[in-house]
This record gives sequence, structure tokens and C-alpha cells, in this order.
Amino acid sequence: MRVDEETVTLRERQMSSLRGARAALIVVDVQRSFADPAYLVDYGLQPSASVAVASAVKNTSALVEAARAANVPVAWVGLGTDPATPWRASVWFRTGDHNTPYGPDEPCVLDTPGAEWYGLTPAADEIQVTKRGYSGFLGTGLEAALRRDDIDWVAVAGLTSDCCVAATATDAFQLGWPVLLPTDATAAYDVAVNEAALTQLALNVAVTTTVEELVDRW
Repeated sequence: MRVDEETVTLRERQMSSLRGARAALIVVDVQRSFADPAYLVDYGLQPSASVAVASAVKNTSALVEAARAANVPVAWVGLGTDPATPWRASVWFRTGDHNTPYGPDEPCVLDTPGAEWYGLTPAADEIQVTKRGYSGFLGTGLEAALRRDDIDWVAVAGLTSDCCVAATATDAFQLGWPVLLPTDATAAYDVAVNEAALTQLALNVAVTTTVEELVDRW
């Protein structure tokens, strides 16, 4: 019982410490290649995972609208794959040969429909960065933009919990920002994988929350 009481007290302290601090919402990879059911056919999602992805997109969109209403800055992080400069490590990991060119099904190729936002749209004055790998902070101007806006803590939402959301949340944490992760505004392509990812992030990176609680915090 004592352990449970200490855990509750810690979470209360964590959440209380954010009161009055300046927040930002980071939206990760809610793009057609990762969110549009027409693009996910080859992933072989189970029905439960398809429902979870659709729900995450809907809830992330609701978060964006709530952030705007609360004057919370929204930062958009999207993958932009450049066929002229393949990500050698990723190609090697998936094919065993780092010299293999990108195939026709490569996600989020620049200037193609797969790279478009899905179910939500950035406003013209909101932060937008294009990444080449998993983390929204790697090789982008995201860190500088958040520091310029005097952001004290961040919430990270989008797709997927086990990959780019995890990498972006982890880097935000390592760069000094407390991280909140709304578990109903993220998903993976396998329900068990999503649960494992959220468990890992909660252990080492983020305080897990819900869309409703996050909006109340703003």
C-alpha cells in the first residue's frame, strides 16, 4: 500500500509542477503513409489495431483544436523521405543491404500524397519541421523553435507509439523537457506492441495521461 501511495504522490507532484508553465503540443507523423487505411493494407493490421490507429488520429486532431483554443503552441513533425539520399541504416535494417535503393512503397516520399497530413492540418503560423529519421529533433529546427518560444514542457501525440513518438518523446526528455504522453492519442500497428511501448515510455521518459486530462492541464 505504501508503494502505491508514494506513486500517487509522485504523479501529483509531477503534474502540479507543470501548473502555470508554458506547454507545447508536438504532433508526430499523422501522415497518409502512416494513418490512412488505404496506405496500411500491406501492414496487415488486425481490426483492433486499425480501430486504435483511427482513434489516435481522431484524438490527436481534437488535441490540436484544444491546444489552439488554449493558446498552446502546436509543433508539427513529419517524415519526408528523399529518394535521392536514402537512409542507409534503415535500408540495411529492412533489406540486409544498405546499398538497396528505396522501393515504390517507401513511406512519406517528399512531394507525394503519402507525405500529406491525414485528418488534421497545420496552421500557417505553427511550427513545422521535416525529419529524415525517427526523432523530430534529429537534424531539424524543432529544439531551437521550442526554446525560442520558451517552452517549459511538452506533450507528444501521433504515430506510432513504438517508433517515432517514442524517439521524439525520448529526445525531448533528454533535452530537458518534461514529457506528457496522452495514451489515447497514439497507437501502433499491433495492440500488444503499443502496450509494451507505453509501458517502456512510462518507465523512463513520460508521464502518461489522457486527452481529457491533458486538456484540463492546459
